[in-house]
Amino acid sequence: MLVILPPSETKRAGGVGQLDPHALSHARPLGNARERVREALEALCVDPDEAARVLKLGVKARGEIGLNQALGTSGTLPAIERYTGVLYDALDVLSLGSAAREWIGRHVAVQSALFGLLAADDLIPAYRLSAGSRLPELGASLKSVWQQAHLEGIWNSDTWVLDLRSKDYAALAPFPAELGAALAVAQRTADGQVRALNHFNKAAKGDLVRRLARSGAEISSAGEFADWAREQGLEVHVEAGSGALTLVTTLGAAPLGQASASGARSAG
Repeated sequence: MLVILPPSETKRAGGVGQLDPHALSHARPLGNARERVREALEALCVDPDEAARVLKLGVKARGEIGLNQALGTSGTLPAIERYTGVLYDALDVLSLGSAAREWIGRHVAVQSALFGLLAADDLIPAYRLSAGSRLPELGASLKSVWQQAHLEGIWNSDTWVLDLRSKDYAALAPFPAELGAALAVAQRTADGQVRALNHFNKAAKGDLVRRLARSGAEISSAGEFADWAREQGLEVHVEAGSGALTLVTTLGAAPLGQASASGARSAG
């Protein structure tokens, strides 16, 4: 199986060595697009004020423009270790044992706005670029550049894909529907109701990948994934016909008494 994660705007600092674009996964199909996007981002960041405007960086985040000005000289980390934030904190890859960490290296990818589809262990520098950013020097949207680049030589017909990306990042590199499924996340509240999640969506996905890695799961279909989830004590639903997947979690759900008290306070 291949689990595809979204990136995170926040990145872990540090690293060693320098970026080698030719050493990244899918260098042949994605190499030209990676070069175009990187050159456009570096050109934008020559003017810090314009870069802050285009990248929608507030005062506290303006220092991240310097990351984009040093893509070729700053240190690198494995992609799965570079990203931080709610999902990656829940995954907590640095605390995994060697077998689980090796599973991550074989089965996990990250969709980057700067580099396209990355393997978990691809060595990358810190940077700042989001899927919705528009780079004037690129002459096209990130979406159109990356969609074209991912058309061939990326997807393995023998590998089932579990897509955990947000909509913006999934749109950069759609995969053939028959190869896998996207996972939606919902919350079961203390009173049994199911509702959509926001913040805990990411935490649930990070926890899911951690469980997959620690169990050493080898999964080749939505049905097998649902079976594995049940064995893990997780609630996963497979939609008949489409094969769409929904993980129902209790993460973030207040105990029934607490939820009722909160509702009473709000009503007052």
